[in-house]
Parts: sequence; structure tokens; C-alpha cells
Amino acid sequence: MKIPIYQVDAFSENIFSGNPAAVCPLNNWPNDQLLQNIAAENNLSETAFLVRGDTTTEIRWFTPVAEVELCGHATLASAHVLFHHQGYPGGIIHLKSRYSGELSVSKKGDLLELDFPVDRLEPTLPPEGLINAIGKKPLEIWKGKKDYLLFYGSQEDVEELNPDFGALKKVHARGIMATAAGYECDFVSRFFAPAVGVNEDPVTGSAHTSLTPFWAHRLNQLSFDAMQLSKRGGFLKCKLSGNRVLISGQAKTYLIGDIFVD
Repeated sequence: MKIPIYQVDAFSENIFSGNPAAVCPLNNWPNDQLLQNIAAENNLSETAFLVRGDTTTEIRWFTPVAEVELCGHATLASAHVLFHHQGYPGGIIHLKSRYSGELSVSKKGDLLELDFPVDRLEPTLPPEGLINAIGKKPLEIWKGKKDYLLFYGSQEDVEELNPDFGALKKVHARGIMATAAGYECDFVSRFFAPAVGVNEDPVTGSAHTSLTPFWAHRLNQLSFDAMQLSKRGGFLKCKLSGNRVLISGQAKTYLIGDIFVD
């Protein structure tokens, strides 16, 4: 069996920056172990798998060690592949996720805009081991559906974080995001997810379903320019729209190939 594979740098205008994702279009769903094996072999933060239907495309996302419920950058990369390499007609792609419901991606000029469900946050106490693992006490801690949000007083606080990933992996959470107001944008962030095999994610679209409502309440505005402060870095435009978050960015194809499976 031969499976096409595309590697795309998402949330970036150029290759070698943003967040790389693999995208594998399929004719039908094979067994889950094969999907996990492919994601592990790719060894990227996420591999997206797609099965196109008449009106809706099914999408699933795998890290090297686990399936995840939602992934922004691999969805952006998938839309880029469908529009630019798979001849997808029109200007909007309707997606169906097993765990996150109906999603869509639209062309907006030179941007692709994700339409994702908003994450609801509540203030909380830190879970056991979090503060020691992250290395710096935040001003506030909030909890979403799967992740914790740590609010810091300055961009430098976020830049200087040096987590103990072995200890952070033991914290009961999919991921930990750290955020602060930005100097050249509305807010900055970093995202750590060693529990699902990704110590630090370069650019995390799904985290902005939490970050956008958090900053909307704090800054009393709905639209934002955001930057993720990983080594590769990435830029996002975010907008709170009712119970949805619109997340926009660009993507660039890095490679196209085939996977050969016995």
C-alpha cells in the first residue's frame, strides 16, 4: 500500500519556521495502530490523516505517541494540501473530527482561517508538581478542557522558562501554555506537552482556543495578533466570535512523497 505524504510548515510565510506537520490523505481508514506507527515514524509534533467525503472531510491527528482531540497547525497544513495539491474546489473546507465536532477552514486572501470551538477556562489551583516543573510561579493559573494556562507578568517571563520536561510529563494535563502581553503583538505564548510526546510545540493553533477568550476578557477586545515564542516561532491572527475562535495563518509546502506500507 502506498500513502501520499506532505510536510507543511504551518503558521509561517516561509519554510524552516512555523510548525511542521505531516498530512496523509487516505481513501479509507486503516487500523489505528498503522496511523500511530506512521506518526511515530514521522516524528513530528503532529501527523494529520484525511478521508474525503462528498461534502465533508474526516480528519484525525496523531503525535508520535498518541491521538489528540484537536490540532490547529496540522489542520491548517491539511487545508493547504487540499487547496494547493489536491484540487479542492471552492473557498471553504468542511471538516469532521471524532472528538471536536464540526470544523472548517476558509480562504481569506493569502491566509487560511480555522473555525474552532472555544475552550472554556476556569481559575484553578496548580496540580501537583506543576510549579516546580515549570520553574517559575505564574501570576494566575486557569484550566481548560485539557490544558492549563499560566499567566505571567512579562514577555521575558515566558521567554526565560526552562521547564523540567521529565517532571512536567508527570503533571496530569495534555499541555501547559504560558502567556503574557507581547511587545510587538497583543500576546505571546509557549506550549509544552511532554505527556503526549511533544516537549515544546513550535506553534499551537489549538492553544489559541484558550488564549483568545482569555485575552479577550483581559484586554476587552475581540481580535488579536499573536506570536508563539518557540525556537522556530510563528504568527497567528485570532478572533473571538461567539462560541467559536477564528485562527488565521499561512502555510508553505516543504516536501511531497510516498509512504510504502507492506
